[in-house]
Amino acid sequence: MEYKLHSLNEEQKLLLDQGKLLPLMEEFYTIQGEGYNTGKAAYFIRIGGCDVGCHWCDVKESWDANIHPLTPVEKIIENLKQYNAKSVVVTGGEPLIYNLDYLTLLLKQNGIETFIETSGAYSLSGKWDWICLSPKKTMEPKQEVYSNAHELKIIVYNNNDFKWAEEQAKKVNKTCYLFLQPEWSKREQLTPQIIEYVKSNPNWMISLQTHKYMNIP
Repeated sequence: MEYKLHSLNEEQKLLLDQGKLLPLMEEFYTIQGEGYNTGKAAYFIRIGGCDVGCHWCDVKESWDANIHPLTPVEKIIENLKQYNAKSVVVTGGEPLIYNLDYLTLLLKQNGIETFIETSGAYSLSGKWDWICLSPKKTMEPKQEVYSNAHELKIIVYNNNDFKWAEEQAKKVNKTCYLFLQPEWSKREQLTPQIIEYVKSNPNWMISLQTHKYMNIP
């Protein structure tokens, strides 16, 4: 694991490497607001730690894993069972910093669909029903993530991002769904441009952060 947490004892380091402890920032049951699975009820598990460094990130408090408690995966599953959730979205931060094999093993044992949202900058781990790849210019995704992605979601922050989106689309598999999503602070400016782009390039679809319009997490 390249991303380092500080002040861990040997047992914590071992359990972290095994994916049996994860720095849990937050977890909540809500409605998926973005991309292909928009509108679907899902339990979100947000894992702390990210070194990708998107300047427009709306959860920068997730970047430092050291401020989020190392939580046993069994506890995360126990918390999940309080709800009627059938799907889990693992997000971050950058969740693939960590070994997610054990987390998805327990989720699958409990009959839960497994979704992940990732920049793709780290190697793929875990068993996933749906991989949403949202690549960032600061760190190139791993080829294995490009190859296995079900959904490519490009955040459009400026006009240059349309060209970059096309470059990224050439790297994913042919069955991958392609989405353009306006960065939230630029949505009024960019949404009309994205609409016209998708009309001219119908292999793309539009993703909006509908959870923010609904005022939910």
